[in-house]
Amino acid sequence: MTGLDLLLAGVGLLAVGAGWAVVATNQVVRAGLWLVVCLGALAVEFLLLGAELVAWTQVLIYLGAVVVLLLFAVMLTRAPIGPSQDLDRRIGPASVIGVGVGLSLGTLFAVAYGWTRYELPAQHGNAETVGGPIFTTWALPFEVVSVLLLGALIGAVVVSRGAK
Repeated sequence: MTGLDLLLAGVGLLAVGAGWAVVATNQVVRAGLWLVVCLGALAVEFLLLGAELVAWTQVLIYLGAVVVLLLFAVMLTRAPIGPSQDLDRRIGPASVIGVGVGLSLGTLFAVAYGWTRYELPAQHGNAETVGGPIFTTWALPFEVVSVLLLGALIGAVVVSRGAK
């Protein structure tokens, strides 16, 4: 095992722990902030694996847009900031199922792949070849999704104001 393997495992454990905190907390704003930690750890994983474009896309799209939109929606709808009684739940059965599924997947991958090294294909692309289709083919769907998210945010403001 190399140092990079240990670093990948450590950051992966941080991501899993933050993901667990997202699910386990009974405060909506704290769940959003733990989601920031989890998605940031995933971006670090991509950086460690050499996928810089995917890492920065993760930071810009998920951390920069989705989580901010989530937190704004929570704050604009006047959702409870503190502990919420309807978010309290029994965590025992869910943790048993989650740990069981995680161990099963880990065992499956360890048996299927082990520590086999695979040769990576030669890189045929760069940011220009990846970015070209994004700004030509996928520009319209991106704008449609952004208008949809803007409509959802405006709807949240209207719902939070209530009837007069």
